[in-house]
Amino acid sequence: MDRRLAPYRSQVTPGRRDLGRIESLPAVRILTISTLTLVTGGTGFLGRYVIEQLAARGDRVRALVRREDAGLRALGVEQHVGDLRDAAAVATACQGVDIVQHIAGVAGIWGPWNTFYEGNVLATQHVLAACRAHGVERLVFTSSPSVTFDGSPQNGIDESAPYPTRWLCHYPHTKALAEQEVLAANGSGGLRTCSLRPHLIWGPRDPHLLPRLLARARAGQLRRIGDGSNLIDMVYVENAAAAQLRAADALNSNPAAAGKAYFISQGEPVNCWQWIDELLALVGIPPLSKSLSLRTAYQIGTVLEGVHGLLRLKGEPRMTRFLATQLGVSHYFDISRARRELAYSPGVSISEGMARLKQSLGG
Repeated sequence: MDRRLAPYRSQVTPGRRDLGRIESLPAVRILTISTLTLVTGGTGFLGRYVIEQLAARGDRVRALVRREDAGLRALGVEQHVGDLRDAAAVATACQGVDIVQHIAGVAGIWGPWNTFYEGNVLATQHVLAACRAHGVERLVFTSSPSVTFDGSPQNGIDESAPYPTRWLCHYPHTKALAEQEVLAANGSGGLRTCSLRPHLIWGPRDPHLLPRLLARARAGQLRRIGDGSNLIDMVYVENAAAAQLRAADALNSNPAAAGKAYFISQGEPVNCWQWIDELLALVGIPPLSKSLSLRTAYQIGTVLEGVHGLLRLKGEPRMTRFLATQLGVSHYFDISRARRELAYSPGVSISEGMARLKQSLGG
C-alpha cells in the first residue's frame, strides 16, 4: 500500500492580488512512502532475485535472515536476524510490513519429518500469525508443483488437480500442508493470500539443481531414467522472481487472485533428458549414454530408502522413489490461470536463459 502524505490545500479561492505571490512560491513535493515488503529466504537462490527486482523498482525491502548478508546490505535491504521457527522473531520482522514474500523453506528428497515440518509448516504458521497480528495486507507463499505429485505422470494439469493421498517424501507433503494453511488464511483479518508453484527454478547463481547434476555427471553417477521421452516444465529464475512480484501486485488489484494457487513455469515443456544434456554441454560434459528403466530406478530407490532408514546412514540415498519418478515421468502444467489472473508471462525465453547461464559459467 502506498502511503501518500499530500500537502494541505486551502479551499479559499485566492484574490487577483494574491496570484503573483502564490505563483512565486516553490513547488511543494509530495512525499511518497513506498511499499515495505518482507522477504523470507532472502539470501537464497530465488529470494535474492526477488529482492533485487523489488529494489530495482524502488520498493523498500526487509529480509528475515539467519545472519547478516553483505550483498543484501549493498542493496539497501533492512535485515532482521532471526529464525522462522522462532515465533517472536517472525512477529518482530512483520511489524510495519505491507507485503510478505514467504519464500524460505526446507527442500530435499530425504531427511527427518521434524526437519521438514518445522521448516515448512511451523515456519509458515508463524508467518501467518505475525501477519494477522500486525495487519499485513498481502502474503505470497512459494510452494511447489510437487504438492500435487504422487509419482504418476502429470500432462498439462491445472490447479484443479487434488492433493495426493500418498506421498513419496516429506518435502511435498509438508509444503502441501503449509500451502493449505496459507490459502485457508485468505480473508482472515484483512489478509489476502496466494500460493505460487514454480517448477525447477534454474539460472545463474543456482546453488542446487545445476551443481548436483554436474557433480553426479562428473562422478559417473548420473543415469537417464526411463525411456528418455518424458516432458517436464521448468522456469528461469528471473521469471520465477517476476511471478512473485506479479502475484503481490495482483492481490492488491485483482480480487480473483486471492486464495488461490498458481503453477509457474516457462509455459513450454521440454524433453527432460535433452535439456539435461544441454546443461551438461555448457561445461563440456558429453551427453549421457547410460540409462536405467523407471521400474528399476524405483526399486533401487525403495531399497536404498529402507537401508538408510534402518541403519540411520548420514546423507541421502543416491536414488529414492521420489527422485526416480521425478526424473522418469512427465510432469508439466497449464499456467493459463497465472497468465490470466496474475498477468504473468515468462519474459526471458529458454534460449535466452541458457545463454545467460552459459555466460555466468564462463562459457
